[in-house]
Amino acid sequence: MPELPEVETVRRGLQQRTTDFRVERVEVLRDRAVASPSDPAAFAAALEGCSLAGWQRRGKYLLGDLRRDGDTAGVWGVHLRMTGQFLWLCEQRPPCGHTRVRIWNQRNEELRFVDTRSFGQMWWVPPHIPVEQVITGLQRLGPEPFGAAFTAGYLRQRLRGSRRPIKAALLDQSLVAGVGNIYADEALFSAGIRPHTPSGRLSLARLETLREALVRVLEISIGAGGTTFSDFRDLTGTNGNYGGVALVYRRGGQPCRTCGTSIRREKLGGRSSHWCPRCQH
Repeated sequence: MPELPEVETVRRGLQQRTTDFRVERVEVLRDRAVASPSDPAAFAAALEGCSLAGWQRRGKYLLGDLRRDGDTAGVWGVHLRMTGQFLWLCEQRPPCGHTRVRIWNQRNEELRFVDTRSFGQMWWVPPHIPVEQVITGLQRLGPEPFGAAFTAGYLRQRLRGSRRPIKAALLDQSLVAGVGNIYADEALFSAGIRPHTPSGRLSLARLETLREALVRVLEISIGAGGTTFSDFRDLTGTNGNYGGVALVYRRGGQPCRTCGTSIRREKLGGRSSHWCPRCQH
């Protein structure tokens, strides 16, 4: 599943490409791609005639600000899930079998949503209705890693007394929004913390080290355009480049880039974890 850096990469691409983008026509090719309204035709009608004033990201959600004749026209919400991706097409091209939604602007340029596994979802949130009321997953999100609320003190308060492994805690979207398997492994390696460590046992100093490591890893990955191991692409179809410099993720059995020790891979809470038994304690 795309994580924060991949979704942020898509957000930036949408921000760049949809400036002065007026939706002329929407075609929904798979009804389940639209979570709300329940009628895909109503979703299409809500977007048609609107301009996009900008995009925000909350966790792994994308939120487009819709305007009609200068007035607010609601929010266009998107979650890519496992394999969803947007493609920007300046020339007409027949849709592939995995195309779910097609959106054209006034210049007949197309923003196409392709989703191999069909888990991705879209919402239209009417004006003056809280976004969280329609996109209910937003209600459960913790602070953003780059936000002022995400501090070592916050982590200590939330994790106090917990026996849950710190790797599992980082994957909890109610603790911190947007982090997934790749960047949890990478941040823990950078912080020198084993993924199995009971989260409630980490000192304030180690939590601060972890917070700094997580922010640093996410910033580096955003700069690299995210990570592509299978499906992720940006709006131009380009792979993310972080995977080539990952320190532990998907490097099980390979030598640690720091000390040469073989990287271990094992299941933790149903997810693969990668770590160095020498560098992480």
